[in-house]
Amino acid sequence: MIKFIARILPVLLWLPLAASAQYVDGVEYQTLANPQPVETGAKIEVREFFWYGCPHCFALEPYIEKWLRNEPKNVAFVRTPAALNERWAIHARAYYAFQALGLTAKLHRAFFDALQVDRQPLFDPESIADFVAKHGGDRTAFLNAYRSFGVDSSVLQSNQLARAYNIDAVPTVIVDGKYMTNATLANGPEHVMEVVNFLVHKAAAERGNKKH
Repeated sequence: MIKFIARILPVLLWLPLAASAQYVDGVEYQTLANPQPVETGAKIEVREFFWYGCPHCFALEPYIEKWLRNEPKNVAFVRTPAALNERWAIHARAYYAFQALGLTAKLHRAFFDALQVDRQPLFDPESIADFVAKHGGDRTAFLNAYRSFGVDSSVLQSNQLARAYNIDAVPTVIVDGKYMTNATLANGPEHVMEVVNFLVHKAAAERGNKKH
């Protein structure tokens, strides 16, 4: 019995340390030099910059979907399609057109799959309109939304945010306008949302301290 206790004691002593593991600024995440205001009011903003044509964004998507099924009540998740060049902007416009038509839930993952799994060449509005129609949407309504002033404004805002946050690669996740992480920092897409949870708690605690 004494030998058994001697073997298991180091494990028992290690468990509290594992449970309270901390992520380190500059290692798993970075504190931004120029924090930005958030759009989500009292809720902690978790903003993902992504591109549908990015395989790393596609790899992260299942972990985001899983996280969203148990999204903390004090959090608001915001997807932001990056429009860092003309090709990316086509997909950014497509995302905001999906959103304008209320089709995001139906088409977001399907569009990712069409590009990343089926390798469909969806890089112009006409082919994307065909994709929308194939999935039960209205082709003409999509093209009208795609070319609308509202979508123009959303893409412009996306570009402004990307510049403000100094985004040069995707996927990138920003928490509460001041912390950044990605798959490289987090040591793989499977760990990104774990780091995000840590940063959400950190940001919430900091907000709470400001009230005193």
